[in-house]
Amino acid sequence: MGMSGAASGGAGCGRGEYMRIPEDVDAIKEAVKEEGECPRLLRCRAIRWWAKVAVLGIFLAGAAAAAVVFLGPLVIKKVVVPIIDWQSRTFSRPVILLICFGAIALFPSVLIPSSPFMWIAGMTFGYGYGFMIITTAMSIGMSLPFCIGSAFHSRIHRWLEKWPKKAAFVRLAGEGDWFHQFRAVALLRISPFPYIVFNYASVATNVKYCPYIVGSMAGTIHETLLAIYSGKLVQSLAAATSQGSFLSVDQIIYNGIGFAVAAVSTAAITIYAKKALQKLQAEDELC
Repeated sequence: MGMSGAASGGAGCGRGEYMRIPEDVDAIKEAVKEEGECPRLLRCRAIRWWAKVAVLGIFLAGAAAAAVVFLGPLVIKKVVVPIIDWQSRTFSRPVILLICFGAIALFPSVLIPSSPFMWIAGMTFGYGYGFMIITTAMSIGMSLPFCIGSAFHSRIHRWLEKWPKKAAFVRLAGEGDWFHQFRAVALLRISPFPYIVFNYASVATNVKYCPYIVGSMAGTIHETLLAIYSGKLVQSLAAATSQGSFLSVDQIIYNGIGFAVAAVSTAAITIYAKKALQKLQAEDELC
C-alpha cells in the first residue's frame, strides 16, 4: 500500500498535482528580458552623456569664436590694452609677483575672489613660474580659512544646517580614513561647490588638515592651468590688437580649439566629480 502510494505520489508529481506553476509567466519573461537589457541601457546612457558633452563643446567653441571675432577686438582695445599698459608702466615684475601672491593668498580669507590675479600671474610669469606662484599662494589661501574657521566651528555648523543637501556633501570630507577624506576633498574642489565657501565649511567636518590641503591642491590643478591659459590668451590678443593688427586665421583656429578643449575638459571633470560625489554619498549611506 505504501509502495502504491509512493508510486501514486510520483505519478502525481509527473501530472503536476503537487507543483504550482506560476500564473504570470509573461511577467517573469519580461523581467528576465529587462535584466538582460540593463548593460545595453547603461551603454546607451553613456553614449548620450558623451554626446551631450560633445554638443556642449561645439556650442562653446562657436560662442568663443563669435566673441573673439566680433566683440574681442573692441573690448581688448578699449579695456584690456590700457590696463596692461598701465600695469607694465607702473609695476615691476617683483612688485607684480608680491601683489598677485598676496591677493591669491589673502583674498579667500575675506571671501573675495582672486581669479583676476591668477590671470595676471599667468600673463606675467607664464606656465612654469606662474603655476608655482599660484599654487603656493593658493595653499596659503586654503589654509588660513581652515585655521580661522576652527574658532567658529559651532557657528559654521549651524550655518550649514540651513542647507542640508550641500551640508551632506561637505560632511563626506570628514568621514573615513585618510584616502577617503583626500578623495572627498578633491572631488568637492572639482565640483561646482563654491571654492571660497568650502574653505570655511570644511571646518564643520572632522577632516584632518593633511588630507584637506593635499586634496585641495590636487582638486584645483585644472583651475590653475585654465587661469594661466586664459591669461596667456588675453595677453596674445592684447599684443596683436595694440600693434594695429589681429590674430591670423591659424592663431584664431589654434586658440579657439584650445579654449574649447579647456572648456569641455572642465565641464567633463566637473560633471564627473558631481557624479562621483553622489556615488560616494550613496556608499556612505549604505555603510
